[in-house]
Amino acid sequence: LTGKSPDLESTGSGTTTKRSSVSSGSRSRTRRDFLTRFTNSEHLTNKLQDWFALLVESSESNEPVFDPPFELVELQKFDYALEGVSFQQLTRMPNAVYASTSTSVEANAYLAIEDFLHATVKTLWEAFWSQEDEPVPFSVGCLYNQNLKFYQAEQALALGKLEDLSATGVLLKNPRHPHGKWDHILELALLRPDIESDHHQPSLPLLGEALFYALRILIARSVSRLDFSQSSNCVFILVADTQYGCVVKVEGDVSKLDFDVNSVYDCAAEWIKNHSKISVSPVDRIWNKLGNANWGDIGTLQVVFATYHSIMQFFGPPRHSIEDLAADHTSRLHSRRQERHLGEDTSLNGNGAFRSPEIVEVQEEQEERGESMKLEVGSVLWLEDSNYQKGYQISHVSLPHHIASPVEDDDDSGRAVFLYVGSPPSQLEPAWEDMNLWYQVQRQTKVLSVMKQRGLSSKYLPELHGSGRVIHPGQCQKPSSGGRCDHPWCGTPILATTPVGETVADLVNEGRFGPEEAIRCCHDCLSALSSSSSGGIRHGDIRPENVVYVTSGVRLPYFVLIGWGHAVLEDRDRPAMNLHFSSTYALQEGKLCAASDAESLIYMLYFCCGGDLPDLDSVEGALQWRETSWSKRLIQQKLGDVSTILKAFSDYVDSLCGTPYPLDCDIWLRRLKRNLSEDHGKDIETSG
Repeated sequence: LTGKSPDLESTGSGTTTKRSSVSSGSRSRTRRDFLTRFTNSEHLTNKLQDWFALLVESSESNEPVFDPPFELVELQKFDYALEGVSFQQLTRMPNAVYASTSTSVEANAYLAIEDFLHATVKTLWEAFWSQEDEPVPFSVGCLYNQNLKFYQAEQALALGKLEDLSATGVLLKNPRHPHGKWDHILELALLRPDIESDHHQPSLPLLGEALFYALRILIARSVSRLDFSQSSNCVFILVADTQYGCVVKVEGDVSKLDFDVNSVYDCAAEWIKNHSKISVSPVDRIWNKLGNANWGDIGTLQVVFATYHSIMQFFGPPRHSIEDLAADHTSRLHSRRQERHLGEDTSLNGNGAFRSPEIVEVQEEQEERGESMKLEVGSVLWLEDSNYQKGYQISHVSLPHHIASPVEDDDDSGRAVFLYVGSPPSQLEPAWEDMNLWYQVQRQTKVLSVMKQRGLSSKYLPELHGSGRVIHPGQCQKPSSGGRCDHPWCGTPILATTPVGETVADLVNEGRFGPEEAIRCCHDCLSALSSSSSGGIRHGDIRPENVVYVTSGVRLPYFVLIGWGHAVLEDRDRPAMNLHFSSTYALQEGKLCAASDAESLIYMLYFCCGGDLPDLDSVEGALQWRETSWSKRLIQQKLGDVSTILKAFSDYVDSLCGTPYPLDCDIWLRRLKRNLSEDHGKDIETSG
């Protein structure tokens, strides 16, 4: 286990590498010199002590110091996607029951974490990325802190080097560099005793060590010749002991780091304080008491999800998306429910399986109570909104929203609303559809409330009419204002919005979406996007079902952009993924660029105006269709058949796709207005 640091070695070549003139310049040399001196995590931790103490003091009692890297909804989606995926039983496991009381980590724990990481990347690769038994392109090794190279755990332990091992890493396989390179690291795992602190997150020494390794990886990537499919400004560090684990996510632009080789730790500490974003998941159990991984529990799930994102940084979006795999959740749930009905009326069915009468009785009682909750035309729902009650009488039942009228409200007499009814919180096993309901109700309520708080107003944006929890029939026995009783509908969320109209999908199906409607739709949606983006909000889910045509009670019909449940309010939010309507950048990066919503608007207009709807079954196929359609100008030509202004606008959007440059909405709103009929144009708003 001898040799120089791999940071000083030449970068390997291969099919995944590309040459960069910058990497051979002075900036690359400076950063490599910085790395050779940046070798002691304790020095960095000491520089961060005062900063960390201030963070702890400013945080509320017993509250985590850092936000988690993943939303609970993201983890639930991922959990649904993994239902049909089998993780292997580990052959080497940490012995948590008879764990050593010494501060050193036992040898079998290093073997176990190596097996755990290998099983994770192998399973994820085969489930999401692999095609036709494509070999796993990763290796797992332990980091030897004397030369910062990677070796198999068994090799290091056989030489009695346990105390000199500092981490376990997942790396890209490269025969030219069998001991690894830092820019080839997907993620690192630090195995330490007793990782949990008082705030359910790692202590400062552990966090400082994680930040040290994260920054080393980020710097190595900044001078790498590897062609990262996604941003290289983010890295995941796993922290674990023989029972628990957590994820530390560090992201930031290392170009803002002062690479002063004479004060490397001061510079690194300043970058972490001022230019990095740190997220830490709660410490949770990842091993059961027998030592095997709790693959289905949230502690292990967040570690596996971090590995999923790490793979995506190097290999781009998977062939099979999370949404694709999670879509089977409902059918699996239905199958399980069918299996529970083991017979008809006898206690013993034909297969000899015993059928419990008590279970059947409870099921029938629940079904009877469920019958009373079906919504029909004429049904009235009352919701508890702050300190008062609102009633809505349903006039039309449909999905994802019903049409209803306010009850006993003179100001709103005759005014219709879209009524979104969420999933009852009493369900033991939420279906995949309920995730969609969460976005349509709870998440959209949040977004519309933020719009109202930020003063965003436009006739082309929906307006929040009411939101709250349903008031169910009978006496409510909830223990407190924040709790709920045992009634199946207690606590069910409701959202009411205005105005109401027909969706563009309905107009297209009925042949009522002509050139005039297409231009007006483009204008009105662009105006809505202009208003929302002025408050830092992007839609992220533009499609025909999320645009409605308002005709009732107005002199001139207009379009309203609805369905804001997937809106992006901050960097951590992720837009909806739609193979036909998502922007290229959204499919590639899982994020929105400045022109993403406009690009989705172009796709919607293209398909609604008669463009060929391709049969897309993967992200890779969707990206290929976009590349071909734009390069051959198929989209521009089709929209040009409808209107020259739509063709010109699509050319403009094409020039901005994937760039950070914002749209000049004002000039295009004026141009679109001029292409509408004169009478219509007089009544059009051009700004929010």
